[in-house]
Amino acid sequence: MSTYMPKAGQVDRKWYVIDAAGKPLGRVAAQAAVLLRGKHKPTYAPHVDCGDHVIIINCAQAVLTGKKLEQKHYYRHTGYIGHLKDVRYDTLMAQKPEKAMELAVKGMIPSNSIGRDAMKRLRLFAGNEHIHTAQKPENWEL
Repeated sequence: MSTYMPKAGQVDRKWYVIDAAGKPLGRVAAQAAVLLRGKHKPTYAPHVDCGDHVIIINCAQAVLTGKKLEQKHYYRHTGYIGHLKDVRYDTLMAQKPEKAMELAVKGMIPSNSIGRDAMKRLRLFAGNEHIHTAQKPENWEL
C-alpha cells in the first residue's frame, strides 16, 4: 500500500473559531498552531501546506498563569544600536491582546514559507465579534 501524498491543489480548507475567553493563552495558541498546520487531518504531510483558517475571538480575555503578567517581557530591536525595546505582558495584554496571541502562535509555527503562509490564515479579534460569518466557521473546543 502506498503512502498518500497530497498536492497543493487538493487541499480543502475549513474555517474554525476558537474562543479564548478564560483559557490559558499558550493552550489556545498551541491548538491554533495545530489547526493552521493541518496536523489534525489524516491527510497531513509536512511538505504541503494543508492547514485550515483559524479565527480566535476574545483574545483580551485570555489568561496568563502564574506571575507571567508581571515577569514575562516582549522584546524587539529597532535595528539601531542600543535600541532594544521591551514591553511587559500586563501592558501588552491591556493595549494589544491580539499581538500577544499572534506572538504565541508564531512561536509554534515553523520559520519557513509554509509557516508564513499559515500565519496569513490566522485572524485575531480582541472582542466577541468577528467579520468572517460568511465563511460559516465551525466552533473548535479545546
